[in-house]
Amino acid sequence: MKKITLILIVLASKLVAQQDPQYNLYQFNPLIINPAYAGARDGIVGTASIRNQWVGFEGAPKTIAASVHAPVLNRNIGLGLTLCNDVMGPRNLTSAHANFAYILKLNNKYKLSFGLNTGLNRYSFNFNKLTYKQNENIIDFSQVQTFNSFDANSGLYFRSNSFFIGYSNTHLFSKEVYNISTGNNGSVSYRLRTHQFLSIGKSFMFSEKFIFAPTILLKSVNGNGLADVNLNAFLFKKVWFGVFARLGYGPGFLFQYYINNNFKVGYSYDTGLGSARNLGSSHEIVISFEGSTKKSKVISPRFL
Repeated sequence: MKKITLILIVLASKLVAQQDPQYNLYQFNPLIINPAYAGARDGIVGTASIRNQWVGFEGAPKTIAASVHAPVLNRNIGLGLTLCNDVMGPRNLTSAHANFAYILKLNNKYKLSFGLNTGLNRYSFNFNKLTYKQNENIIDFSQVQTFNSFDANSGLYFRSNSFFIGYSNTHLFSKEVYNISTGNNGSVSYRLRTHQFLSIGKSFMFSEKFIFAPTILLKSVNGNGLADVNLNAFLFKKVWFGVFARLGYGPGFLFQYYINNNFKVGYSYDTGLGSARNLGSSHEIVISFEGSTKKSKVISPRFL
């Protein structure tokens, strides 16, 4: 085990200062990055995931997320709930958000959704987990601090049976969660930054047993960005398999297996290259349930 708790905080800020959790399997649970996805399927959908990032490092990120959503009112409205627990070093975030989406049917082929979610973020900071470089940097106030913060996110989602494009903003009210004097003529603070996500996907049906569905996810915060490029295939109406590259970090792979018409399970693995190689590897698992009221004629690139 390597003691890099404090370094992880710095590293996270350098990797485009991204505060939101990292997901490889967002394709199997789009609601966690875009509230406009609520109600996009034909029935109720429940999904749970767990991610262990940079396995082997003490203080490395660990994320548990769950969501449920469904269409109502003749499928013109989507309602949902998202829950998340994200731990990195001394910071422990627990959040609960209610999701609402208005689904506009442009014609028989295309739909455009407008989404919003609001809720509460509860931050707990355990400064006992920090490793200090110099003794004079030691914080001399209570070592465990807890703060509550109202949060809101918005999104757009345009889709057909074989194409989608989504755009979302998290932390619309970019604000300071806390600012505490250390008692040493200094202070420590934590500020939420607005994050932008742009996801695009297209499926190509070569046969009933082989569908190719590449996707791209672009992420931006503070003028810096990251990109995930995925090459996915749906095989024998049973298995999703894909390889991906996170630009500036490294490669990975994912798959999802259809246990039956209602239950699916997925897994992903990624690892860093170059300067990110020492961070180690990451693992992610997702389980989902869908109670559909009708069957889609064409496999959708929305993965769920």
